[in-house]
Amino acid sequence: MPSTHDFVDTYLRETAEIALGTSREDLTAVIEVLFEAWRNDHTIYTCGNGGSAANASHLACDISKFTWAEGKKRFKCRSLCDNAALISALTNDVGFNRIFLEQLDGSMAPGDVLVCLSVHGGSGADKAGPWSQNLVAAADFVKKHGGKVVALVGYDGGALRQMADASILVPRTSGGHTSTPHVEGFHEVYHHLICERLRQMVAEA
Repeated sequence: MPSTHDFVDTYLRETAEIALGTSREDLTAVIEVLFEAWRNDHTIYTCGNGGSAANASHLACDISKFTWAEGKKRFKCRSLCDNAALISALTNDVGFNRIFLEQLDGSMAPGDVLVCLSVHGGSGADKAGPWSQNLVAAADFVKKHGGKVVALVGYDGGALRQMADASILVPRTSGGHTSTPHVEGFHEVYHHLICERLRQMVAEA
């Protein structure tokens, strides 16, 4: 077991390596999809599970508020993770795998965008079965109803990376290492970068 000092040093070195290895082209594509939604008056929805649910709420907050520019219209954005009563009712009545899909049904319109945040992107499983199938189901629904999907993912990106119109993958280090803390942490870094650029683009539009 490394000393705490060595652990901190390794973690920060890996963080720097991941930042340098992040695809600039993929981030640009994500920003363009979200800006197109603003330009065409479409709604952006966000969703995730666990820490990614908190990140989805934070992202929706920042797209809605941080991107404000004087005299310009505002983004329409909401998180599908924020109504605990509704989520528990949907889980009870139709199952956890449909908690996001059912919120989109009847509210999303063609051209709307769903942003899915997921560490594994729908690959892998644990005691409850395959991970993030509620995200995969929601993404499938959006694609079938004329919307677009953006994915912020890690590891191999899973199904969401394959389904997305634009996605950003937190890369592994050169040694092949990745982790949930690095993935969720970099999703926050990416989302702040995305929102800062969207704010500039709205101001210049």
